[in-house]
Amino acid sequence: MKKIAMFTMGTRGDVQPYIILSRALMKSGFDVTLGSHPCWRSLIESYGVHFEPVGPDIDIEAEAAAIRGRSRNAVLSMIKCMNFIMKIIRDSSKEVYEFCKGSDLIVVTHSKMGAVEAGVLGIPTVDVTLQTEMIPEKDKPVSFKDRIIGKMIGKQIDKPFNKIRRQYGLGLVKTGDELRSDKLNLIPISKYVIERSPYWEEKNILTGYWYDEEPEYTPDSDLSRFIESGEKPVILALGAMSFEDRSDKAKLDMFVNAFQKTGCRAVIQGFQKTLRNYDLPDTMIACGSVPHSWLFGQGSFVIHHCGFGTTATSMIYGIPSIPVPHVLDQLGFAMQLEKTGAATTHINAKDLSEAALIRSIEEMKNTYPLKKQNAESISAKIRTEGGVDEAVKQIMEHIF
Repeated sequence: MKKIAMFTMGTRGDVQPYIILSRALMKSGFDVTLGSHPCWRSLIESYGVHFEPVGPDIDIEAEAAAIRGRSRNAVLSMIKCMNFIMKIIRDSSKEVYEFCKGSDLIVVTHSKMGAVEAGVLGIPTVDVTLQTEMIPEKDKPVSFKDRIIGKMIGKQIDKPFNKIRRQYGLGLVKTGDELRSDKLNLIPISKYVIERSPYWEEKNILTGYWYDEEPEYTPDSDLSRFIESGEKPVILALGAMSFEDRSDKAKLDMFVNAFQKTGCRAVIQGFQKTLRNYDLPDTMIACGSVPHSWLFGQGSFVIHHCGFGTTATSMIYGIPSIPVPHVLDQLGFAMQLEKTGAATTHINAKDLSEAALIRSIEEMKNTYPLKKQNAESISAKIRTEGGVDEAVKQIMEHIF
């Protein structure tokens, strides 16, 4: 049996796509190992995937929230979070190296974990890219300014991997592109959402989104009763952006007041510290760690931060969106949603207010039939692609 390993760091949204890929590879007869933070053991093993702990035993979501809480500047806090994760990746290299031994393939996730170690061991690799802006576009005309900015960003991203290379006595890479697989790069995004760049090499494949065909989840009785007791609620799911270092009543008030003034029932995910001493109206309920693949299907529309996971899930399951991007990559995903016609105009996090939320909710209500139709249309197209099966097919054709 061929052995495949992959490693990823970050919040649940950074782990979920690889759980789905792991399961699909296992169904095709591969022996798969997925490595990540020790805190994700129960999640990964609940899907029947072999797990290996990598890095320190920390609550990564709490740590990320604490880092964000120490800075009011969204860009600065994002950079600090990235540096924190990159340090864990660098310090975990020896563990990753040992887990890679004996593998027939390393799937290099968007975190690039395993790329250097696989190279040292002579193991073939396949890449996964979530942000298409990171894919090299050879021969594309680029302005001098954009070239300089690209090099500056690239150096920051590549620095941790050069430190890993030093551990193995390897020379430095000039760009992270040198760490990329020369065989295959899987892009788990629908061709109906983004167009393939004419400047990409052939190895870059848009597979379609990876998702569970029939999400298996049983909600608790309180959540079930709430959902069944009235019209479909709004789903508020800000993902990692709602993990809190400390209580933030003013921010939660903003959403609660907007829902009340627009007559919306709502399911609120996140804000756990604030909700400990917060009385929600009867028209709203809080939920904890509920899979988006199930939760989004219960709502009329979803307000989310446009991480890769929530963006994909909203389109896969055909629910309109109010995008509230907080950082640059989320803005890119928000714009993808807007182009499908299944979302309102996005609200930048810095412009988030009760009034802005009310305007967006009213925009959603006034145009809901069309937005719902567009959401269901893109969902139907996505489901024709068989994204994760296409990913497995590509791996088998290019590697095995």
